[in-house]
Amino acid sequence: MPLTFQTIMPIVLLVGSNVFMTVAWYGHLKFPAAPMWAAVMASWGIALVEYWLAVPANRIGYGTYSAAELKTIQEVISLTVFVGFAVFVLGEKLTWNHAVGFALIFAGAFFIFRGPLK
Repeated sequence: MPLTFQTIMPIVLLVGSNVFMTVAWYGHLKFPAAPMWAAVMASWGIALVEYWLAVPANRIGYGTYSAAELKTIQEVISLTVFVGFAVFVLGEKLTWNHAVGFALIFAGAFFIFRGPLK
């Protein structure tokens, strides 16, 4: 697949989208004393930026990628961003169970892009 605006830009936008969404979903965990309503409102505001990146990513990428491929790209990016966030921001340790689980998800991504089995 050639490197074009339609092949690269959806991935770039989905990376940005997932950074914002990961912060929206998990960033408030660093502030357990904050009231729930404040966590929800802050997360909602951050998620709004995520939508401004995700929707164009899918619009630009659809046609170059199938819907299943776009979703797979998004999930692989999401896991990658989440692992970095969990380790570097939340200070969590990854285990072999995590590695095996993520490897199985990446194997699923391989089959999505491999095309129909013959």
